[in-house]
Amino acid sequence: MPIIDEDDIPKMGMFDWLKTTPTQNKKFPNVNQASHCWNRYNEWVLCLKETDSDEAACKKLRGLAVSICPNDWREAWDEERAEGNFSGLKV
Repeated sequence: MPIIDEDDIPKMGMFDWLKTTPTQNKKFPNVNQASHCWNRYNEWVLCLKETDSDEAACKKLRGLAVSICPNDWREAWDEERAEGNFSGLKV
């Protein structure tokens, strides 16, 4: 695996699409962003379903879910999807 120097990351544009803080959403005015996280994750799953599991086409939606959802939740949901018992959208 190649070593990437931290100075090269901005030049590469690898994280241009990633937002660390979600934008204000009128549907989710409260501080608790659990519903927003759940919807973002399911929007990504829906994109996978609509694009025949093309992860490259859904990269932006995955990034939005990554930016708002706790790692533990995403990892658990990814495992549940792999096992076929995810309570959200099915791919």
